[in-house]
Amino acid sequence: MTLRGKTAIITGSNSGIGLGVARELARAGADVVLNSFTDSPEDHALAAGIAAEFGVKARYIKADMSKGDACRALVDAAGGCDILVNNAGIQFVAPIDAFPAAKWDAIIAINLSSSFHTIAAALPHMRKRGWGRVVNIASAHGLTASPYKSAYVAAKHGIVGLTKTVALETAQEPITCNAICPGYVLTPLVEAQIPDQMKTHGMSREDVIKKVMLERQPSRAFATVEQLGGTTVFLCSPAAEQITGTTISVDGGWTAL
Repeated sequence: MTLRGKTAIITGSNSGIGLGVARELARAGADVVLNSFTDSPEDHALAAGIAAEFGVKARYIKADMSKGDACRALVDAAGGCDILVNNAGIQFVAPIDAFPAAKWDAIIAINLSSSFHTIAAALPHMRKRGWGRVVNIASAHGLTASPYKSAYVAAKHGIVGLTKTVALETAQEPITCNAICPGYVLTPLVEAQIPDQMKTHGMSREDVIKKVMLERQPSRAFATVEQLGGTTVFLCSPAAEQITGTTISVDGGWTAL
């Protein structure tokens, strides 16, 4: 399929899942807007590299996704939005009675509220263009829970609920809204959790990956960013025109347990 002529905004996309999704959308022909909270030469070089590799337009726009106004400004600065992928996210792990309030606020702002703001800003663009796709990167933790991740689990469950609401509000328009729920994907966000898990469990890196992190992922294999990108491209395809308000799990069987 081709997404030529479509503009895709992918939040939190200078690494990990977001970058993988951006690359697959560009491979399908979409012009892409990368985003994060930094503004380095490397960020802009990523966009230039995607443009050169796939023959599309690609830009990097800095925006702090913890700020509602900045989220909305990102969409406006892109100059249009056919495809919105809400991917920005952070993580913190602690028992709920020791969970810092500031960390809770930051996770809810970036992992949940940012999607509300970007969707609210993007829908007018999509309606003007007569077509739109919203893809929210949720998590297996949007469908189930784990201890010590209260803010993350709450935010991802919220993303699933937001997805359903947006889908119902746009059900009679050529706009869809769906959530992808990955299990563990080896990204910088997941990498950052490994040392803490090693310390907590007194295990080697390999044992933490196989026996702790992938314990609930029956395939015992990480999903890849390319797989998540491919799923996003599918949700933008004609085959997915009647898929809206649902979740697609890419979790190696995690939520089948």
